[in-house]
Amino acid sequence: MTAPAIRVFLTARDTSDRLAEKAPLSIVPGKESGGVAVYADPAARFQEIEGFGGAFTEAAATTLQKMSPASQERILAAYFGREQGHGYSLCRTHINSCDFALGNYAYTETPGDTGLCDFSLERDRQALLPMIQRALKTAGGEPFKLFASPWSPPAWMKTTGQMNRGGKLKPEYRQAWANYYVRYIQEYAKAGVAIWGLTVQNEPEAAQRWDSCIYSAREESDFVRDYLGPTLENAGLGHVKIIIWDHNRDQLVRRAAAAYGDPAASRYIWGTGYHWYCDDKFDNLQLHHDAWPEKKLLFTEGCQEGGPHLGSWLTGERYARSMIQDFNRWAVGWTDWNLLLDEQGGPNHVGNFCSAPIVADTRTDEVLFQSSYYYIGHFARFVRPGARRILCSTTRDALEATGFVNPDGTVVVVLMNRTETPFAVSLETPAGVAEVTAPRRSIATFVVLPTA
Repeated sequence: MTAPAIRVFLTARDTSDRLAEKAPLSIVPGKESGGVAVYADPAARFQEIEGFGGAFTEAAATTLQKMSPASQERILAAYFGREQGHGYSLCRTHINSCDFALGNYAYTETPGDTGLCDFSLERDRQALLPMIQRALKTAGGEPFKLFASPWSPPAWMKTTGQMNRGGKLKPEYRQAWANYYVRYIQEYAKAGVAIWGLTVQNEPEAAQRWDSCIYSAREESDFVRDYLGPTLENAGLGHVKIIIWDHNRDQLVRRAAAAYGDPAASRYIWGTGYHWYCDDKFDNLQLHHDAWPEKKLLFTEGCQEGGPHLGSWLTGERYARSMIQDFNRWAVGWTDWNLLLDEQGGPNHVGNFCSAPIVADTRTDEVLFQSSYYYIGHFARFVRPGARRILCSTTRDALEATGFVNPDGTVVVVLMNRTETPFAVSLETPAGVAEVTAPRRSIATFVVLPTA
């Protein structure tokens, strides 16, 4: 039997390499690794991977519409194409408006419309739904899973009478709000878009100056137990995944404990979603898994805040560090924030400008690929849905790595070097050792092909 070959893909700062395929490597059977090494063993398998992706927002969709037809196709292919793109497989969108909408809106603005008689997706049909539908078409035979998150109920359902600056859902509208999720899923299905999952509330502990709504841990689990879970089930939508928290890693364990400590609520909940706008607290993911191994962990949002950050290399490294550390602590998927933003890092109806992996200069029709786009690609292009994380370790703090085995048997190892020092590295597998390099400020993906 011949030793397996390794395909190598590299992105490195201060070079032209951007997901560039390099010369293949061979594994030498029986060779022992040196001092600087990465060890990967596909026999030891852990969580199954749902996928990678980003968020469809009104901001992304309206920005796409401002670009030329050729640029629009280039952007969609870069994310959803399987031949030359990332092949995104798990994406997010918003129910009602969010900060990356052009303004506040809900699907029924009629006060007291508990029967949802005036419910309409007309606003989404202007830009958001067409972008999702085009992306599904681009994805072709491998459609992505889509989950949806509300930033706020309609203003008339809230204690404050407005969608921005927090407030709470009025108790008398809890059933109507649960019905609202069902109606949303049904109307999207009519438009050819299946909803795979729901988060209960985006960032339920943050009273933001934009669309937001506060839930305590108990209020969230009670809403799932008494309203959202049963309402989905009664509507024949019990297969739709319910994801709690959808906020930062710092409070993840405490919030999960409240929900999973209530068996009647827990039975409806698929897992816990989280963001990164806090201290890293990667250890909280491990604690969550240790306490509730049957519940999933999903990174539901992260972006570089404070403007577009054009040309920044640190942005990509931040993305990859999160992905490596999250997956090594049992995350099953990783979803970026806006798929696309304009040259300002918007549009955003409260001036909360951010970066995106692809920035579109709507003045010049330029498509600007940021470092985060390439760093995400080192995972999304090669680790497919149904893959399993495998045992993968390094011998140096400077080297960060994770590994997977795909359903077709290919083994994928992602190795990042965020330092200014290049390393010669022994990539060791049960089949033998390959000598690889980790250039300074680089990320590499090694794809070990199955033996014939």
